[in-house]
Amino acid sequence: MFSNAVKLFSLKGFKIKVDPSWVIIAGLVTWSLSQQYFPNVLPDVSSATYLMMALVGMFGFFASLLLHELAHSVVAQHLGVPIKSITLFIFGGMAELGAEPSSARDEFWIALAGPVMSFCLAFGLWTFAEATRLASSSQTVVEVVSYLAFTNLVLAIFNMVPAFPLDGGRVLRAFLWYRTGDALAATQIAARSGTFFGYFLMALGVTALFQGAFVAGLWQLMIGGVVLIAARASYTSQLARAVFEGKAVNAVMEHDPITVGPDMTLSEFVSQIMLRHGVNFVPVVEGDVILGYIDGSVLSRIDRENWVNTRVGDVFVGLDQSVMVAPELPVAELLKMIQHTGRCKFLVISDHQLFGVITLADLTECLNDNGLAEHEQKAAAKH
Repeated sequence: MFSNAVKLFSLKGFKIKVDPSWVIIAGLVTWSLSQQYFPNVLPDVSSATYLMMALVGMFGFFASLLLHELAHSVVAQHLGVPIKSITLFIFGGMAELGAEPSSARDEFWIALAGPVMSFCLAFGLWTFAEATRLASSSQTVVEVVSYLAFTNLVLAIFNMVPAFPLDGGRVLRAFLWYRTGDALAATQIAARSGTFFGYFLMALGVTALFQGAFVAGLWQLMIGGVVLIAARASYTSQLARAVFEGKAVNAVMEHDPITVGPDMTLSEFVSQIMLRHGVNFVPVVEGDVILGYIDGSVLSRIDRENWVNTRVGDVFVGLDQSVMVAPELPVAELLKMIQHTGRCKFLVISDHQLFGVITLADLTECLNDNGLAEHEQKAAAKH
């Protein structure tokens, strides 16, 4: 997900990474604290002091986010759910799970761990700030610690909003999952709450923009959009797991695909194959021998005026392991390959013979056409 993230260090066996987008929010938080927040709560202090307070506050805030995500990760690992890494990015932090929790109980405890950590940090920091205030110690320390206590409280409360994929939404999904025994139906309802919350945040953002609060409005629009996209993606991912569970590639691939020979010119290929049959990924075969494939990306690299004189055999892409999958490969494994490599089109080959083709578009179409109906049939069979 965070392909450009840089590993900083490992903590308790977890890789801690930072996405380049983190620099943007780190700069915004530092500027806001040094120019607005701390000058308002503690006037008549030097600019250098405000900057130092802002830097400590910014790093303290992200340390709090890290502890929040670390709490999720420790509990997940204890319950047998693998954790890939913890990444700080522009919208905070995220623990990347290697797999979904296997039960509603596990989902509940993993989701709850983060807000509990943030509530504990808020209380501990508030206690420390009050003790420091009573001891008549440095006001700069009091204000920085008070800020961190408040941000942890806000972080905990915001994450407990019952809107998937926020922690509160995951708690809601765990409750519904436990009540119904249907993880997909629970995810659908929780994701719907996340969709509503995303639209709500975006509406607040638009209102703020019209009121002149440009930065706050833009931020709410961005966060609302991220919640909206994540909610939909989470449901689609859960639907894919439910629909493709136990299925192999040969159950969803395109059998007897359209093929092309190496002697056909590119202009003939476009008019007779691509346009006529509406395909964009075509195996190249000679007799019974599979040679490779040709698709739109190959054509885009060749000037159109040369299509008449260029044969498919001159430009097709040869076979390699990255484009070939076996018919018995589980669809779940294929989805992981798509996620990790970014490749969306594959030749289904066994014993040097072409069995079919499978693309991400095929999987998406299968999901949209048959997903809900198939899940409803499975749910009805259970009851």
